[in-house]
Amino acid sequence: MATAPQIASKDFTCLRYEAKDGIALVTLNRPDRRNALNPRAYAEVEAAFRAATANDAVRCVVVTGADPAFCSGEDVKEMMTGEKREPRPAAFKPQPTPAAMAAIECEKPVIAAVNGAAMGWGMELTLFADIRIASERASFAELFIKRGLISDVGGLWRLPAIVGPAKAAELLFTGDAIDAKEALRIGLVSEVVPHGDLVTRAMALAARIAANPPLALRAMKEGLRKTSYGDPHEIGSWAIGEIYRLFETEDHREGVKSFLEKRAPVFKGR
Repeated sequence: MATAPQIASKDFTCLRYEAKDGIALVTLNRPDRRNALNPRAYAEVEAAFRAATANDAVRCVVVTGADPAFCSGEDVKEMMTGEKREPRPAAFKPQPTPAAMAAIECEKPVIAAVNGAAMGWGMELTLFADIRIASERASFAELFIKRGLISDVGGLWRLPAIVGPAKAAELLFTGDAIDAKEALRIGLVSEVVPHGDLVTRAMALAARIAANPPLALRAMKEGLRKTSYGDPHEIGSWAIGEIYRLFETEDHREGVKSFLEKRAPVFKGR
């Protein structure tokens, strides 16, 4: 969940940011790592959403990934091994993940064009969007429980409102993956389209949205957030506190080690 210092859009290396004709297209761009997130990538996601919010010419945002994946979550090899993770600060005060809050607080409508696997924080990123369109190749999973962790604010705060509390609990408690067809059935996505049509379809929808008056769009989005979701800061802060606590458990280390060793984990509750 760590972030690097703020990054200007011209310096992006982990994603592509293109703003044109009222639409900001954000493309996660670490295809060799299945667009997994390291500290630099988290910081760039935050910066991209802040840039879109600050640019009055941008009226809608589309976020997608460079094939073959949307986002496979945290870069496990780089970030989730105990010896490489940043230590918990001595004067630690839990706060929501900056990249999550940048996405949630983006004043422009956000469309997630989910082109492949959206796993862990990759699924969280789709949940921060207002609309999700899936390629037929898309899949989704809140994998955190399998790593001895809990979900970030997306899974805990937005997922129940989108798919209902019982289905959200099933996805969160099992960590099971679902395909695009099931995501459509439960209302996680609003449409499934052929893979080659995905970005075109998302951009066309974004253009229709961007053609509307920007002040009314912002007010409409804020109204939906207030009535559908409420305030994310409290749950986001609580979640980060719990995540840092769970980082220190044997079960988390076993979840990571078993994943890297491609074997079934043995959890001991400590």
